[in-house]
Amino acid sequence: MSERRASLTALSVAASRAYHQLYDGTPKILDDPIAPKLVDDALVTRLSGAARPWATQLRLHVVVRSRYAEDRLALAVERGVRQCVILGAGYDTFAYRQPPWARELAIFEVDHPASQREKRSRLDAAGVALPGNVRFAPIDFERTSLAEGLRSGGLDETRPAFFSWLGVMMYLEPDAVDAVFSYVASRPPSSEIAFSFARPPRLFDVGQGPVAAAAFAAGEPWKTRFTPRRLAAKLRALGFAQVELLGVREANERYKPLRSGLPPLLQVSVGSAVVG
Repeated sequence: MSERRASLTALSVAASRAYHQLYDGTPKILDDPIAPKLVDDALVTRLSGAARPWATQLRLHVVVRSRYAEDRLALAVERGVRQCVILGAGYDTFAYRQPPWARELAIFEVDHPASQREKRSRLDAAGVALPGNVRFAPIDFERTSLAEGLRSGGLDETRPAFFSWLGVMMYLEPDAVDAVFSYVASRPPSSEIAFSFARPPRLFDVGQGPVAAAAFAAGEPWKTRFTPRRLAAKLRALGFAQVELLGVREANERYKPLRSGLPPLLQVSVGSAVVG
């Protein structure tokens, strides 16, 4: 992933989470008081295009995928996992608002070195303290593999780990996607990856269509897409013992966007896979 794309995408996601905190109703699907501190008001205000159905659906998907990954992490901690790796961390804020159950985790944020410098600068400017259990793993994937980068960053490869991989897969070539899934599948039992993905385009797509079109126009095309069935089959073939792809009905029942004054999700593309 190029540095430019990582930065623009990360800021857009952070602004979506900030908008949810500032303007959507309560209860929040994702409680993220840190996000508004990392992006300027002008960027958040530009997201007032939320009146457009696709923009609202995009914001919904952003907060639901983060909430889903954090819910899966909580379950992993219950079964003894004590390492969390956030791949393509961008402006992810989990580590800076972590609940008590996460305090025993070693949290690794993986991203391009320049992107991490920018994030740390914004955190410092906002007066957000760096928790003692957070470790930055700067990886330039053109020069270093994920395994090498995490190993040098201090990940204990003999112990299980939870991987969060949100908003990244669609920008990678299929071989790079396979490499990440294969790496996680080779981790010790109880390891898990929570991820978001892009589906094949559909006519009259209210969710992904306009977002993918905008990315393409900006020279940042989505390169990898999956149907849920094909993705589940790939994960099982790699040896994952448990695979979950969240359905739209289940997502609406679980996260209840209507309670926040938001419309129901029309599509959801998130899931998880656990190493047996």
